[in-house]
Amino acid sequence: MENVTIIGTGPAGLTAALYTARAGLRPLVIEGMQPGGQLAATTTVENYPGFPKGIGGAELVLKMREQAERFGARHEMEEVTEVDFGARPLKVKLSGGRAIETRAAIIATGASANYLGLPSERKLIGCGVSACATCDGAFYRDLPVAVIGGGDTAMEESLFLANLVSKVTVIHRRNEFRASKIMGERVKSNPKIEIRWDTVVEEVLDVKKNEVTCIRLRNVKTGQASELAVSGVFVAVGHTPNSGPFKGHVALDEKGFIVTDHTRTDVEGVCAAGDVQDPRYKQAVTAAGSGCMAALEAERYLNTH
Repeated sequence: MENVTIIGTGPAGLTAALYTARAGLRPLVIEGMQPGGQLAATTTVENYPGFPKGIGGAELVLKMREQAERFGARHEMEEVTEVDFGARPLKVKLSGGRAIETRAAIIATGASANYLGLPSERKLIGCGVSACATCDGAFYRDLPVAVIGGGDTAMEESLFLANLVSKVTVIHRRNEFRASKIMGERVKSNPKIEIRWDTVVEEVLDVKKNEVTCIRLRNVKTGQASELAVSGVFVAVGHTPNSGPFKGHVALDEKGFIVTDHTRTDVEGVCAAGDVQDPRYKQAVTAAGSGCMAALEAERYLNTH
């Protein structure tokens, strides 16, 4: 019987592991098939406190893991396929077929950024293609970039980037934004932002190897093709929370994010932290903070049960 099982090893899961381990709970951490989550695939992290010269995402994840292990956290590289939170103890089934019984659980499975699905785009993720302007925008200071999307996230990314880069071109497949009116108007009125309506991206080009140089576009109404020189491409078409195994076991919102109250779910003893319950901020530091909160909530639950 485990005291607490943590599902996921991004900054939320590893911070939860650190705090529960220091509390003497000997947490079991289920790593999943992508240990470290999105952070592990980030080339350089410059906005995580304590690293004034920046740090590689994979290195930061490794340091978090080592810190948690120092206090007794244990890791298993398996994936959670199914859970049963309807009775005590809680049950967590792993991809290898084993079922774990646990008194408390922390879900920290993160979210996956939605991309366009282009092979050329996938190849250049981390080399000019990004899904997070807050994370990577500073790398493109005084350079031209493109933002793909037409919702509020795309508007926020465009306005943020406009303070850093030489020019932002918003690429949107329709002739009007899906974003709120006020956000759309701010983008339209910004002199550093150009909008390409009725346009889709067909290919991301790297004339310089492993470095975005331009994107190939097509107007969906006229069929006319064109190329746009950019140094960065920011895809802002949303995130999908990795909450599949928990559907029907904890409350989810209409987009699949786990509904929480200070990281507590609607099931006693089950908390959620990080991007799987955060549709708004999606930052490593906020994920780590919520991992701390979830650990403290789990510890309090165990102390009273």
